[in-house]
Amino acid sequence: MLTELCEDLADQFDVTVIAGQPNYNPENSDYRARGVERRRGMTIRRVLHTRLSKASLIGRGVNFVTFIIGAFLAGLVMPRPDVVVVETDPPLLCLLGSILRWVRGCRLVVYLQDIHPDIAIALGKMRDGWLTHFFRQSFLKAYRRADRIVVLSDDMRSLIVESGVPDHLVATIPNWVDTRLICPIKADNRFRAQHGLERHFVVMYSGNLGLCQQLDDVLLAANELGDSPDVKFVLVGQGASRARLELEARRQRLENVLFLDYQPKQELSASLSAADLHLVPLDARLTRYMMPSKLYGILSSGTPLIAVASEECELSRLVRSERIGVVSAPGQPQALASQIRQCAGDPHEVRAMGGRARQLAVDRFDRRMITAKFARLLADVGARQPTTAGDVAGASSLELDSTAQLAPEAVPNSAVCRSDA
Repeated sequence: MLTELCEDLADQFDVTVIAGQPNYNPENSDYRARGVERRRGMTIRRVLHTRLSKASLIGRGVNFVTFIIGAFLAGLVMPRPDVVVVETDPPLLCLLGSILRWVRGCRLVVYLQDIHPDIAIALGKMRDGWLTHFFRQSFLKAYRRADRIVVLSDDMRSLIVESGVPDHLVATIPNWVDTRLICPIKADNRFRAQHGLERHFVVMYSGNLGLCQQLDDVLLAANELGDSPDVKFVLVGQGASRARLELEARRQRLENVLFLDYQPKQELSASLSAADLHLVPLDARLTRYMMPSKLYGILSSGTPLIAVASEECELSRLVRSERIGVVSAPGQPQALASQIRQCAGDPHEVRAMGGRARQLAVDRFDRRMITAKFARLLADVGARQPTTAGDVAGASSLELDSTAQLAPEAVPNSAVCRSDA
């Protein structure tokens, strides 16, 4: 998403990206390992850093620190940025942005894709103690010194404001989707034909098969639906839990569960549209710290969803208010199976929900609409004209591992720094 944002901003701004080495390169794109290159209207300044195994917490930490050092040095030697935009991956980027704001005399926008260290504590990856308290207070201090904070959801916004960040600094900009690239393909869908799914009601999960998606409940729901041979569960993706989930599916002899690898970007319209119903699980521990980005591609494919999430969270509120799917409480696989069975028995309503989902994507979450909103926010910050949060509330959001710079002229000069561009 950062690449899409920078491409769109490059039409108006002089965009520079301070980048590290890619974490992965599935399309085998050519890139310079270090130095400066021009690509799609933007300048990329790539810095050197360690690339130790991410399986090790120590290795991951060393990689983060060495990237921060490289990005800081690059931020010092490049032309002075007028606005620095930093994302929260890695989390220490907000501290880097705050330092650059002070050293270079620029403005700062912090883009919160998730909220640290709270999300790590909620997942049990860090213990709540003096160290997490130190980081939390350091991050909040950087947020309060920023000229604008961008969050993904109203749930995240309320949490940040409750933490002491002034309300007028916080703008809600959800994630987005390119509705011209991901379109509904419901008739003659080649993905369904390729995998023998034409005669099935397909319940799909597409994304990371990780530890916090609670996909064991999906297998339990599949077991409950073993007497409905027309229902097929398709889990698309990779992740830390895939091998274990496949083993468990074999152990339970779940013939109604199919595992597939990630699909190429050019095949997303077909693969996402192949589902009759998409699963979007959101761990109840994380509802105030993040918003699932997979939601927007699902909407654009014209497919309804079943949000496996707490009733009061923003994802559930959106599903109910826009009538784009159903909500199922986490940890209740029998109830999940019952709701899937009900949807499978009402194809007319499923198609209607899918139509509303597509329209919602076009009307509220389209890429160009949202990147334009972000461009206006950056222009306002760069011109030192305060923007009210309401001016951008409801717009889709941007994924920046970054520092961005603008000049105060009519066509600002912009730079972005990220860890893995």
